[in-house]
Amino acid sequence: MTHAAADSLGNRLKEARARAGLTQAELAAAVGVTRKTVNTVENCVFVPSALLALKLARVLDTPVEELFFLRE
Repeated sequence: MTHAAADSLGNRLKEARARAGLTQAELAAAVGVTRKTVNTVENCVFVPSALLALKLARVLDTPVEELFFLRE
């Protein structure tokens, strides 16, 4: 996705990951991506696919709507 799309999608991934006691590497391994992918999603550089967003939500036991939101 474009950088403009990344600007409009916010996330609480880092906070949810910290609450779960997981490192970026541990979360990445659990969903089948690299640590760098988790890092770029957390920093709003990369917009995850719907599939990745759902996997992250499942691993973190958090509704996807709580992890990702549209910035107005």
